[in-house]
Amino acid sequence: MPDRKLVDEVHRISRRRGNGQLRREVWISEDCKVSRYNLAYINHALCAVDNGRVVGYDNQHGYHHRHYFGAVYPVDFVSFEEIEAAFEAEWMALGR
Repeated sequence: MPDRKLVDEVHRISRRRGNGQLRREVWISEDCKVSRYNLAYINHALCAVDNGRVVGYDNQHGYHHRHYFGAVYPVDFVSFEEIEAAFEAEWMALGR
């Protein structure tokens, strides 16, 4: 059985709070473990490259990595919850 997409959300951020959008996609395997994810803060006014992705985390292309203003860096994966917490902390800090 193929992985099932559990979460597919886009939240628009008001101009007053920084503009852009938050994208959250999560797939789970048959045994209910996160098999794939894509977390992104997209704001074309802040980042003209990487489809506007200012900061994001995903495990596409066979490895876990972080996007930051057009650059891509590998990350050590401990858990999806840790990745999600790191993403939330980063995009919130950008909004300050």
